[in-house]
Amino acid sequence: MDRRKLLRTVLILIAALAALSGVVDDASQTYAEKAFKRALVTFAVARTLNGVISVAQGTEVAIEPGGVGVILSVGQILDPINDLVERFSAVMLVAASSLGLQNILLKMSSWWGVTAVLIIGAGFVIATVWSPRLAAGKYSATVLRVFLVMLFVRFSVPLLIIGTNLVSDTFLATEQATATAALEATRTEIEELNEDADVPPDSDQSIMDRLGSLIDDSLKSMNVTHRLERLKATASNASEHIINLIVIFVLQTIILPLVFLWLLIEALKGIAARSTHF
Repeated sequence: MDRRKLLRTVLILIAALAALSGVVDDASQTYAEKAFKRALVTFAVARTLNGVISVAQGTEVAIEPGGVGVILSVGQILDPINDLVERFSAVMLVAASSLGLQNILLKMSSWWGVTAVLIIGAGFVIATVWSPRLAAGKYSATVLRVFLVMLFVRFSVPLLIIGTNLVSDTFLATEQATATAALEATRTEIEELNEDADVPPDSDQSIMDRLGSLIDDSLKSMNVTHRLERLKATASNASEHIINLIVIFVLQTIILPLVFLWLLIEALKGIAARSTHF
């Protein structure tokens, strides 16, 4: 028995069984949904952060007792990352759209009609492999190429989703979670400072009430000063985390899928180039 023919037959049968069973589809669907949810969470964090920064643009905080002294705008501290957050939100919208598109393409590739054509093509190719008369026919190479095209249509999207997410889970997931948590901490910090915005004193207060307010304001100003210094450091770190997230999602939704797609095309082209010896 020709071992090469047997091996080719086994590989074709494995592809046909994988298409019928939906094992690859189920795995890729799980990965796709998980990636899409992560992207939506990060996008929501970006939009919320952009919102609180916008509110902070008009927020002023007094750092002297009673509001007498230096008045700082929280927005001044956040200006360096404000534009970056807006661009990051746009990148996340594209990334989430890309992942959503992958989900749609996955459903299309797993349609029963595509699977049926693939199974029929697999039967013709196996017949060509084992029949010398069919193998010598002028349509044998065409049958193989049609089968390879259907193989690509059926499995390209599931395989690139699985490959992309395996790489992402192995090398990028931890850094992505850390960066997202850092942005959430930045958002919380800004929200707290917005709540601590200076409130004008009540002119109807008594002298004792005003004295108490001065003491309270002094303690509050010390706390706000500490928070402002901490916010400066947080904002600086947030810029780095935003850039990291942009790189991660560009890799996950654009570069890696294109790389895996290219690898699949090259592999099928290599098989098709040897079709005359099949």
